[in-house]
Order: sequence, then C-alpha cells, then structure tokens
Amino acid sequence: MAALEHTPKVLVAKVGLDGHDVGARVIARGLVDRGMEVVYTGIRRTPEQVVAAARDEDVDVIGISILSGAHMPLLTRTAAALREDGIDDVLLIVGGIIPDDDAAALREVGVDAVFHPESTIDAIADYITEALGGRSGADAQREVGR
Repeated sequence: MAALEHTPKVLVAKVGLDGHDVGARVIARGLVDRGMEVVYTGIRRTPEQVVAAARDEDVDVIGISILSGAHMPLLTRTAAALREDGIDDVLLIVGGIIPDDDAAALREVGVDAVFHPESTIDAIADYITEALGGRSGADAQREVGR
C-alpha cells in the first residue's frame, strides 16, 4: 500500500431521489475507522451540489452511493460537473447495484472505480489509498469488488 502525504478526505454522497443511506453511512464510518476524514452530504443531492461540496471541502475523493438505477445519468452529470468546475484531480468512485455493462460505461465518462454490494470497506479504503498514493491525473480506472 502506498504511503500518503496527508490524510485522505472523502466526500460521501447520495445523488438523486435515492433515500437508502444505510450503506453510505456504513462506508463513511468504515473509512473514518481506516483513518480517513469523511464529509457526508446526506441524501437527495444533485450532482452539481456534490461537486460544489467537493470543491468547498477540498476533498481528494467523491464516493457516491446509488441504488436507484439512475446511476448512468447522475454519474455522467457528476463527472461532467467536475470537468466544468476544473476539478480534475478528485477521484470519483461509485458503489451500488450497477450492471457490468454500465460499470464499463461509467468508467468511460470519468468514474474511476465501481464498487459492488459485496465490496468490503477494506477493499474500498485500500483502493483509495493506492489510487491517491500513485495517481497522476485520472489514471486509476478499474472495476473493484467482483
């Protein structure tokens, strides 16, 4: 595992109308337990609100939890909003019930990693640490958790 120069700061968000936030809260708490700083935005945020919060909080990672099935339009908007805001150094990861074909399409629009329900908190934390430790731009793209 790569050593980091600072404590990773992760923004955990729920976008769209998805109100199922137990998983997001569990992940947030697990990342705190792994030594990361976590900002939780709560439920029913727009992609633009998430990006504004990421900019204002100066985070290293945006982690979006989504179970609603609206992952393609919402994550496409989130990735576009990051580019429009000039925030190209933030790692964008997503977790939820996402079909394999959609996971590949999400990576094409700018999502760095896709985690599935069976992904462990350790796998997510290790990915974040590794990606931030050796990352130059948006070069850490892969699907995790299967």
